[in-house]
Amino acid sequence: MKRIVTGIVAHVDAGKTTLSEALLYATGTTRRLGRVDHGDAFLDTDAIERARGITIYTEPAVMRVGEAELTILDTPGHVDFSAETERTLQALDYAILVVSAADGVQGHTLTLWRLLRRYHVPVFVFVNKMDAPGADRARILEQLHARCSDACIDFTGAADALSERQLDALAMQSEAAMDEYLETGGIDVRTVRALIADGAAVPVYFGSALKMQGISEFVEGFAFFTREPHYTAEFGACVFTISHDRQGNRLSWIKVTGGELTAKMMLPEAGGAEKVDQVRVYSGAKFTTVESVPAGTVCAVTGPAHTFPGEGLGAARNAAQPVLRPVLTYTLLPGGNDMHACLQALRELEDEEPLLHVVWQERLQEAHVQLMGAVQLEIIEQLMHDRFGLDIAFGPGSILYAETITAPGEGVGHFEPLRHYAEVHVLIEPLERGSGLEFATDVSEDELDRNWQRLIMQHLQETEHPGVLIGAPITDMRLTLIGGRGHLKHTEGGDFRQATYRAVRQGLMEAREAGHAVLLEPWYRFCLELPQEMLGRALSDVQRMGGESTAPQIADGIAVVEGAAPVSEMRDYAMDVNAYTHGEGRLALMFGGYRECHDEQTVVEAADYDPEADLEHTPDSVFCAHGAGYTVKWYKVPEFCHVPMRRGVGINRLEQ
Repeated sequence: MKRIVTGIVAHVDAGKTTLSEALLYATGTTRRLGRVDHGDAFLDTDAIERARGITIYTEPAVMRVGEAELTILDTPGHVDFSAETERTLQALDYAILVVSAADGVQGHTLTLWRLLRRYHVPVFVFVNKMDAPGADRARILEQLHARCSDACIDFTGAADALSERQLDALAMQSEAAMDEYLETGGIDVRTVRALIADGAAVPVYFGSALKMQGISEFVEGFAFFTREPHYTAEFGACVFTISHDRQGNRLSWIKVTGGELTAKMMLPEAGGAEKVDQVRVYSGAKFTTVESVPAGTVCAVTGPAHTFPGEGLGAARNAAQPVLRPVLTYTLLPGGNDMHACLQALRELEDEEPLLHVVWQERLQEAHVQLMGAVQLEIIEQLMHDRFGLDIAFGPGSILYAETITAPGEGVGHFEPLRHYAEVHVLIEPLERGSGLEFATDVSEDELDRNWQRLIMQHLQETEHPGVLIGAPITDMRLTLIGGRGHLKHTEGGDFRQATYRAVRQGLMEAREAGHAVLLEPWYRFCLELPQEMLGRALSDVQRMGGESTAPQIADGIAVVEGAAPVSEMRDYAMDVNAYTHGEGRLALMFGGYRECHDEQTVVEAADYDPEADLEHTPDSVFCAHGAGYTVKWYKVPEFCHVPMRRGVGINRLEQ
């Protein structure tokens, strides 16, 4: 049996969950047609989803079409939960992109299209709501060609026989298809399947999910034109999300990409080989416990406690860093609740949504979380109430800044109170924007024992190192271990942690002193659609915000402007757009990376952050003399360190 895992993705309100329900009903998987507005959709299993009428969590359903077993993953459509959608893409063999005929290709539709291309997921397009007044097949196809790809081809009737128009369009997508068409007058179905699997052709179908129009043709065409991926015999799997069932069991949702997953097996590389207890195959809210599942299957397993979304198990690799990320951080307001209980609850939610990035600020005695927007904030508050009985709130969101450097430098940390000893040297180098943090070691084992090197590398990676301008997280750097020393008798657990943290901090202070520390701010990529007569106002606004834009596209009196601008300037712009276009404009925003802060001095002054007063992240070191430890200020440490610095400073006291 051919096994295909597909995800349904769409801009909110395009009818994504309605299409899922229609497919399940058309294939006989469900006996009645669920509806989002009635709160009885098969794939909206959570009470909050039913109450709000939106999808928050990715939900699976299994259906059969002839000799094909299709697993559908219904993903969130609201932009605040798009990170969940992005995580799911790694588990997909194909994606179904739903476009509303009433609204056309919207901003978030383009975001999803680009994500699907980035993750190399083959796409089928279903144009929904063709029963809506003004729905125009030709106009939608024209939009798909202009804003997505010329590879989008109307596949109406293709499963029976490809028309001359369809053959012409397919032949234009590759030289091999063109040669085959010219030689034989047709294109073999295997060639068509290969074109679709390679992303060179994108079948487009039309219909109305609510009215069950075009559904049978679409599902038959999808089953016919897809092909099962090749799977190896070696075990491999990817974890795409984490959840908890109603009994509190932790579930790791997995797509098996090779071999076989069995109950009681040890998952390789999952936090140190963890044991699988149960293997569950879900369809909606119900599941079946099985002994094993083959490659190509989506399942949930209980047992592992340290898996994380994006983790590759066995032969599978870890997923790339997500494109969609929060740009705002919020302060927890615990009300009358115990802060420890609130933190514990937030940590469980963070396990399911890693981008929450819960941080306890010891200096401020505050808990901070990162969120995508106001709707996600409301959902977190609701979950805290429903699941943990905690009525909490969040303060106003603030911009999530980052810090980096513009020139390399060496940091050194020394920790030597009485009967303790460790010294670490770290080379800190700038990387290109968007690189994140990289870690390396460049020390001979003759100079520093391998076990100590591993320990230092672990300490470099285990924490979020704050910068020294406003205390924002550092990014776009490579941290390389270049020297260190321990003591056979006096080095104890935690000594190298102290020395490592101080080394990074000391290096950042050196960069600050030399003027090489830089504050970064997040930018939005935006897509603005509005009436043509208001284009001048929009372009003026983008310029005023310090942003940039491409040449506008104008069709049927509607202008589309794409570009980028600082989050600090654009975060509330959607309300302005709604006001000056009288509700006719639409603004779609997504994370567009970090750039140097356009008003760094103002932000730094407002933060009023003193890195030397932040004792939790001190840049100073501790040395020992006459049987007592004493503190040496960061700028003096290179004169006292025991291992020579690469620039030739350091007293190198070998007797230590």
